[in-house]
Parts: sequence; structure tokens; C-alpha cells
Amino acid sequence: MAIAPITGKLRKRFWLDVGTALALGISGGYAYWYGYHLKALARQENFYIKLEKERARNVE
Repeated sequence: MAIAPITGKLRKRFWLDVGTALALGISGGYAYWYGYHLKALARQENFYIKLEKERARNVE
């Protein structure tokens, strides 16, 4: 008794894996960018603005 070959299964699974990887990668990228990076950048900018104001106040 022969077992029928399973065709197309690998191709379907491949595209599911590629789609899932892209979706998770893009979601992770957005989470990092908007959840951490921009907040850290704002903190850094605020620090340098504060430092520049203190230097300007000390010069006068």
C-alpha cells in the first residue's frame, strides 16, 4: 500500500514563515523606534538644551 505524496505543503509553510518573520520584524522595529529610541533621543536633546542654558547663564 503506497502513501500519497504530500505536495505543496513546504511551499505554503515557507510563505507563512516569511510573512510571520516580516510581520514580527517590522512590529519589533516600530516598538523599538517609538517605544525606546525617540524617548531616549528626546531625553538627550533636553539634557543638551539644559546644559546650553546653564552655560549661557554662567557666561553673563
